[in-house]
Amino acid sequence: MPDAAADQGTSRLAIRADRAFDGLEMIPGGALVLCASGQIAGIEPGTAPAPDGWPVAEFPGATVLPGMIDCHVHLCGDSRDGALDRLAGQSDDELGQVIGAALRAQLRAGVTTVRDLGDRRWAVLDWRQRPATGPAGFPSPAIVASGPPITTPGGHCWYMGGEAERPGELRAAVRERAERGADIIKIMASGGAMTAGTDVLACQYSLGQLRTVADEAHTCGLAVTAHAHGLPAVIQAVDAGVDGIEHCGCLTGRGIEVPEDLPGRLAASRIIVCPTLGRKPGAPLPPAMAAIYQRTGLTWQARQALAGKLHAAGVIIASGADAGISAGRPHGILANAIADLVAGGIPAADALASATSVAARACGLGDRKGRLRAGYDADLFVVDGDPRADIRALRAVQAVYLNGQAVPQLAT
Repeated sequence: MPDAAADQGTSRLAIRADRAFDGLEMIPGGALVLCASGQIAGIEPGTAPAPDGWPVAEFPGATVLPGMIDCHVHLCGDSRDGALDRLAGQSDDELGQVIGAALRAQLRAGVTTVRDLGDRRWAVLDWRQRPATGPAGFPSPAIVASGPPITTPGGHCWYMGGEAERPGELRAAVRERAERGADIIKIMASGGAMTAGTDVLACQYSLGQLRTVADEAHTCGLAVTAHAHGLPAVIQAVDAGVDGIEHCGCLTGRGIEVPEDLPGRLAASRIIVCPTLGRKPGAPLPPAMAAIYQRTGLTWQARQALAGKLHAAGVIIASGADAGISAGRPHGILANAIADLVAGGIPAADALASATSVAARACGLGDRKGRLRAGYDADLFVVDGDPRADIRALRAVQAVYLNGQAVPQLAT
């Protein structure tokens, strides 16, 4: 146990819960998590006394976990239908207000890190560099950001400002993102439901173009993740050497089809798949998405089952909710995405890891977030009950801590 005298003058707090998930597995007997100066100073048994002088937050009957990480959000999306369509007409001030509201909603849900995979003309990267403009004392989750996704002229999300097609344009687009401080490169390998005139089943780029982006990203020291709904785009992304695939729908005109060798190739390549599950119960599908479901015979249960099949084959699964794009995909819905993984047959502990330790790896933060481990950031999440026994416990938020400080439950 840390020496209290050695920590004089630091911000200290001990958090005790009857159960603890460390990012990989449950800790028998719960834990006493010691936080000092924004980091986890140590993990003690749940029955251990706190060091002298350390205030203790007690959570009987609860579970403490690492703060959750949503690997696929759109902070510029206002969680209403047509969110992405409105981006082109919003001012910088309006976008700033939307981003601030999105981050508050994520924090209230226990999400302490987000990976933004598509803003409009650098809005999120610019916001990250400015002081927070929200309510007094408003803390911000950590933000990993891609900037505008790279897409074909008129392609999916073209209005975000990332159109590029020729090899020189593609390489320049990657370099611009690296120079602006992007953490990851996002490329639209297939069309998308939310952009009229694009086809979710079709590839937007050639294999050579995707390889150009992947190679340039790796030269710049950045990972690249590909938006891919249709099966041809998923296969193309694997062939191109990407690091991650968003959605990974394996969708054809006959529904989801998974070639026999594809799960093994994904697993062997260590590609991180983010299935982007999670939706608000009872919310209708946006008309464009409903049309795709009708056209292909796709069902939500089939998407859940696909995630389970990939996981069973050894594919790395990270959780992300595609948050902010519609009323059915509001910010702060990551718990529902994790529950969908469990519904698809993924064990609860692995589903929890998909939003903690695995998600941290997907964000390039595996050495400091997503685990209850000494030296890691003291981003913590406390829920009532046992999410391993009932994954719905993730929605029963008792407390959220960011850098060892309690987060006020702010109104939107």
